[in-house]
Amino acid sequence: MAAEIGCAGNARLWTLAWLLVVTPMLLACAACSSAHGNQSAEAPPPAKIVPDVNVNLFSVDHPEQFPLAEAVPHSAASQLVVTGTVNPDIARSVPVISLATGRVVAIHVRLGDTVKKGQTLLSIRSDDVGSGFSDYRKAVADEVLARTQLQRATDLYNHGALSQNDLQIAQDTEDKAKVDVETTEEHLRLLGNDPSEPKGILDIDAPISGVITDQQVTNAGGVQGLGSSPFTITDLSYVWVVCDVYENDLPNVRVGETAEIKLNAYPNQAFTGKISNIGALLDSTIRTAKVRVEVRNPGMIRPGMFATATFTGLKKQMHTLIPSSAVLRIHDRDWVYVPAPDSKFRRIEVVSGDITAGNNQEIISGIAPGQKIVTNALALERTISQ
Repeated sequence: MAAEIGCAGNARLWTLAWLLVVTPMLLACAACSSAHGNQSAEAPPPAKIVPDVNVNLFSVDHPEQFPLAEAVPHSAASQLVVTGTVNPDIARSVPVISLATGRVVAIHVRLGDTVKKGQTLLSIRSDDVGSGFSDYRKAVADEVLARTQLQRATDLYNHGALSQNDLQIAQDTEDKAKVDVETTEEHLRLLGNDPSEPKGILDIDAPISGVITDQQVTNAGGVQGLGSSPFTITDLSYVWVVCDVYENDLPNVRVGETAEIKLNAYPNQAFTGKISNIGALLDSTIRTAKVRVEVRNPGMIRPGMFATATFTGLKKQMHTLIPSSAVLRIHDRDWVYVPAPDSKFRRIEVVSGDITAGNNQEIISGIAPGQKIVTNALALERTISQ
């Protein structure tokens, strides 16, 4: 009886152990089975295709309220627009020099002033002027003595009391004395002083009329003879507009042709210039050449101003012409509206040119001749924005 009880206990232990081993295996198989069975549920949802929205396509309630016009062809010469700066004409810049060395005692003008030819610019006290007057007076005194001796020698020769050789020597002395007087007098005039008015102050005058564009002297400063120029005067009746033109655009510019110049300071006023030089050297960094345009200055053009130069070529190009009211300016770009299917309007970006006679706008690219466009783009834009 005890043996039967022991055998039954062992059987229950073995059954319990078998259940502990088999149960996790069955659970794992069930999990795998359920995972494989729900693959469709875990798959991503089907993609929904949303039609593309054209932000430049608009619809209005009454499209017939906006009249249409047809773009017409327009033939115009090719244009090249470049930027540049205004520079003074180097050939019209004259340095003010002094042949005498001295100390500045007065400055009568300043940088940027407009001066006339002969106007006194500055005064200096110079020992060169004093030495020049001294030499001039000595030369005059020697000439007076030589002239007196020549007259005496002539009288003596006429009475036979002097040889011809002595007369020739007296004549030679008088001639040399006259040369010394003329030389010292010219030296004083070259320094800038009048020999008839002796003074130790030297006035330096303007050699030409113009504007003082450089000043290298101050009060109580020193001036070195034939050294640095105290002033530089520039005649601004003609100025240069120097532009950078890319190498692939150089065939469109030629020496002698005219160019239209507009200044940033005066955008509504155009000036006509002439191409006087095209640089022989190309800037290897930005691949441009310097093009110099000579412009007559009416008085308002100043060196340093920014300018825009328009070069007009000889070759004609075909563009499009539309009413200027059909062009809409948005974010520094030009747009037009053209009719689209289903009574809609499409907004197209264009590149505008000049405004021609009849208040028409030249279109370089964006639309073609014969294409319909809305004549009043601003009214349509307001209707769309409402």
